Amino acid sequence: MTFSILMYDRETGSFAAAAATGSLCVGGWVLRGDIESGLVASQGTAPSTFWRDDVLRRMYSGDRAEAAVAQVTDADPGRGHRQLLAIDRCGGTGGFTGMQSVNYAGHMTDRDLAIAGNMLAGPQVLTAMHEAAQGEYATLSDRMLAVLDAAATVGGDARGLQSAALLVLAPERPPLDLRIDYSDDPLPALRTLCLRAHRSPYYDWLTEVPVLKDRYRAVLPDAS
Repeated sequence: MTFSILMYDRETGSFAAAAATGSLCVGGWVLRGDIESGLVASQGTAPSTFWRDDVLRRMYSGDRAEAAVAQVTDADPGRGHRQLLAIDRCGGTGGFTGMQSVNYAGHMTDRDLAIAGNMLAGPQVLTAMHEAAQGEYATLSDRMLAVLDAAATVGGDARGLQSAALLVLAPERPPLDLRIDYSDDPLPALRTLCLRAHRSPYYDWLTEVPVLKDRYRAVLPDAS
């Protein structure tokens, strides 16, 4: 029902994730991240929010993504209906696709990159996402949007799309957490929302918000 991507930018220490599905609210169901832990995508015909949160906690405590994914999925007798991706704060990756996932289903993991999908038009969707992720882009947001577009171009979710989401975590910026929970055409809607989020006055206001590199940042009153 879903295709998703997680990436780590080693040069900047930033994370980026994106997902789209033929159902509602993909951002709320699938993607979670923390700049001090990494990223997780939990999906499938019976997605587990417990998987998602447990893996993030394990990675925050220092577990590598592959080990965290294995520990969480092995303990769940319903794992056959679920799918999980993770990328840790060092760029290590882990993935799991349950045996009862609706075809086509699968995942791909490399250093700094993890891709997964289920109920896809075919394996070409994952291949197209992987190839698109290797391109040159101005920003991580642009890269993620291009990956979603590439998946949709070769079939994407076999039912069509209804929702899409984008998540970018950077040490020097507040989280960019954008969601289109329902739309007849969610990918263009997500791109439009992303453009608006990078314009004044919203984008300017983000310079006042605490970030990893400055946890106490704020606009102080003028003392003059």
